[in-house]
Amino acid sequence: MDAASRVIKNTGFLYAKMGITMFVSLYTTRLLLSSLGASDFGIFNVVGGAIAMLGFLNAAMAGATQRFMSIAEGEGKPEKKKIIFNISVVLHLVIAIILGIILLIAGYFFFNGILNIPDDRVFAAKVVYGSMVVSTMFTVMTVPYEAVLNSHENMLYYAIIGVIESFLKLAVAFIVVYALQDKLIVYGILMAIISLLIMAVMCIYCHRNYEECTIAPQRYWDRFLMRQMTRFAGWNLLNNASRMISQYGLSVVLNNFFGAILNAAQGIANQISGQLMAFSNTMIKAVSPAIAKSEGAGERDKMLNASLLSAKYGYLLFAIFAVPFLLETPYILEIWLEEVPDWAVLFVRLQLILLLIEQLTLMVGRAVEVQGDIKVYFALQSFLNILPIVLTYLFFSLGFPPYYLYVIWILVGGIISGGVCVYFAKLKCGLKFSDFMYKVFYPSIIPTIGMLIAGAIFIYWLEESFLRLLFVIGITTISFIIIVYVTMTKNEKSMIISLINFLKKKIFK
Repeated sequence: MDAASRVIKNTGFLYAKMGITMFVSLYTTRLLLSSLGASDFGIFNVVGGAIAMLGFLNAAMAGATQRFMSIAEGEGKPEKKKIIFNISVVLHLVIAIILGIILLIAGYFFFNGILNIPDDRVFAAKVVYGSMVVSTMFTVMTVPYEAVLNSHENMLYYAIIGVIESFLKLAVAFIVVYALQDKLIVYGILMAIISLLIMAVMCIYCHRNYEECTIAPQRYWDRFLMRQMTRFAGWNLLNNASRMISQYGLSVVLNNFFGAILNAAQGIANQISGQLMAFSNTMIKAVSPAIAKSEGAGERDKMLNASLLSAKYGYLLFAIFAVPFLLETPYILEIWLEEVPDWAVLFVRLQLILLLIEQLTLMVGRAVEVQGDIKVYFALQSFLNILPIVLTYLFFSLGFPPYYLYVIWILVGGIISGGVCVYFAKLKCGLKFSDFMYKVFYPSIIPTIGMLIAGAIFIYWLEESFLRLLFVIGITTISFIIIVYVTMTKNEKSMIISLINFLKKKIFK
């Protein structure tokens, strides 16, 4: 199977999984918000945010190991993959232990002056936090297995296990509704158990199906490669830990100044943006291993072109869903939630704007990571990740309203950080700035402006209703298709035609 067919097949598996899990997850959130209440839901979002952070850390660390795995596969060296796997297992065992100790120490400070939690809910919050710490350590230790799955581009496994996980979470939500014990404690413990079950299945599957998953560090070891991986993983960990701290730190700052209710609004924004991002993340996940393999095979131009193409279409796949949601946020939240938390509408809109900006340079940053020389790049990005916490605390101390959290995040984490991505891609990979502008920026921004204008006409002339929502979705989608097709290059149009013909043969053969 050639690379294009494999990417198409894997994308199809992931989209099938996404279609099921998205609706299940949205209903699960509605059920939980109704059952736990805004206060407890906000407490879980700020305290149990550790598990969301570590999910992000898990993906980030898997990306570091996957980079070496995919490059070794591009080089055609199976023995090297065994060495990389064993080094990765030892490395992540050490990271898990250190991280567990840090989180336990941090927990003491969180519950003694940092978090603003009602006195009668402190014990429940501590139980949730403890469950997350245990789950976190095991999550980090399974990173090498996730990297193996990614390097083999085995997206069918992700599709199956992702659907199972979403239905387990729905089952937990129903259990919480009818639980006689403290609902927050029950929810926190059961969510941690689900994570452990999913990770155990991943480990068993990899050992049974992939030759490189042989734990024998005395046999498969290379000191030079270990130093390379340790340096890369260390800088990668710094960068992604700073993102993690930024996301969680901003939640803590918001909680400290305005209480758990606004954390509920932030939680809703995170849930919605996470589901909408799944559309573009699905394509990115399918194409990322191919980008790393191109670099491993010494095909730098092919790697850059794939990164730019992924950046453009990753953005567009997010925008086609995010823009109508952005326009109709109040009505959609009223339909979805029985009670819409204060500030939720504005938070959702600002979060979507932030993600649209970040999406423009996400895969450009991936190109910088894949080429390997990342020390200065990650150091600068880590500083920019932490800066919004300091600025947000300063602005809140001066009496600025809650939404300034997102204003600062958009400016620093979106615009400035994106500019750094493009600069280092030019410096380290030879990316031309004009290529980024004409292949990513203009073809992404023009359809977005067209969708906003077309949708705004219906927002202005029609009363809020389900019919107006349908009209907005319809007109923005039509505008999107027309503008995107007009702005496509000849090669992209030929690729789309080839893709349609390929799918016809697969469906109607």
